[in-house]
Amino acid sequence: MTTEEIKAYYDATSTRNIRAELEQAVAMVGEPRVAIDCGCGAGADIAFLRQHHFVVHAFDIEAESIQRCTQRFKDDTAVHLSQTSFDSFNYPSAGLIVADASLFFCRPDKFDGVWQRITDALVAGGVFSGSFLGPNDTMATADFDKQAFWPEVLTQTEAQLRPRFKNFDIISWTEHEQQGKTAQGVAHQWHIFAVVARKI
Repeated sequence: MTTEEIKAYYDATSTRNIRAELEQAVAMVGEPRVAIDCGCGAGADIAFLRQHHFVVHAFDIEAESIQRCTQRFKDDTAVHLSQTSFDSFNYPSAGLIVADASLFFCRPDKFDGVWQRITDALVAGGVFSGSFLGPNDTMATADFDKQAFWPEVLTQTEAQLRPRFKNFDIISWTEHEQQGKTAQGVAHQWHIFAVVARKI
């Protein structure tokens, strides 16, 4: 069940600024102009992708996310929505896969299989744009309210992540580690690896 905290997060991020990594990735993609948005939330990235003429297959495990996006894109036949998990989604062939602040919530025991499905879905020359949670992030500590947000979070070190991209050309790899505030104004220690990579 979607909590009030998650609903507040969707309210705060439905029209958020698009991250530079996704803008960079979109500029690199040719054909097919098909994108997968893994963990689509309130639909900000879907809207951006549609502005750039992608057919978008988007999914989220939260019913609230899919309800909001269904309403938001109700007249757009190029947006295909599914309420499902990372390991249950049927990944179509795509030129771009987006996983912005979402793979944090992939079950750790499922990640190997999910990552294989993501890489298999990308066409040769296709682009991955996403982020991974580092071990120093607040979400990896006891201060993170797992009851309000998510019971398990997946953290990975750079040493663990680099081998995942052995079949990619890494276009950008940025480690963000800084103090800040969440979309709801709560103090947060960020530790995120943001990656744009092209499949070889």
